[in-house]
Amino acid sequence: MEVKSSMEYGKKGRRLRNPLKIISNLWSYHELISQFIKRELIGRYRGSYLGIFWSFLTPLFMLVVYTFVFSVIFKARWGMGSTSKTEFALTLFCGLIAFNLFSEVVGRAPGLILGNVNYVKKVVFPLEILPLVSLGSSLIHAMISTVILLVGLIVTTGTFNWTTVFLPVVLLPLLLLSLGLGWFLSSIGVFLRDIGHVIGIILSALMFLSPIFYPISAIPEQFRAVYYINPLSYVVEDMRRIIIWGQMPHWESFLINMVISIAIALFGYMWFQRTRGGFADVL
Repeated sequence: MEVKSSMEYGKKGRRLRNPLKIISNLWSYHELISQFIKRELIGRYRGSYLGIFWSFLTPLFMLVVYTFVFSVIFKARWGMGSTSKTEFALTLFCGLIAFNLFSEVVGRAPGLILGNVNYVKKVVFPLEILPLVSLGSSLIHAMISTVILLVGLIVTTGTFNWTTVFLPVVLLPLLLLSLGLGWFLSSIGVFLRDIGHVIGIILSALMFLSPIFYPISAIPEQFRAVYYINPLSYVVEDMRRIIIWGQMPHWESFLINMVISIAIALFGYMWFQRTRGGFADVL
């Protein structure tokens, strides 16, 4: 790989305002990104007896717990007219997959550069790939959880909805949003160390302020406008539509969310590239 100076990287970042050029620039590092994702997955479970099997065991255990608690203890229903005892647990688990993907990327972002100081000081390294590595690792865990959800749906209801093929499309705004915030927060985290604690509090509140444990229809009419501002609401609802209920995504909401997510991703990338020149001075 051609070695460039930090100044050259900063100038390149300022020039890359065209989305296609940004994608091309990031794609040039795809092999390095893949290696780092593999290393992160292996490192996360290094030393454990079950290894990467924990990626399957943890969401499977949580699905069993949700099913027992909500269908046996609370006897909860989602309000869609279904008599299935497990629909609430499956619907809840579906929403948590989307939120956990977002939460893991955004929650780790403030410490990404701080945890990889050697790449800032000792070698010239494309720091902008670090949020991509975090996103890739989280996405793999989300896909494993989705497979477990689909298996649970087939076992408990005997159905597999063909609309599940829209899952990559539905997740795209969430991935762009997470990536954009990842770039922005990883940069801010270098200069403002308290941001990690603030983001942790915000994510905890956001989990309960998103329609994960309840449908939007259960929210009082005067507060629904606030939920429609939350971009997570659209992704969570669309995931349930295509996976659980076999419905088409809400395309109008998808397009609006997509435009917003692209704007945030572009802003996050340009902010990161513009501020990266000061990382070494602070660290």
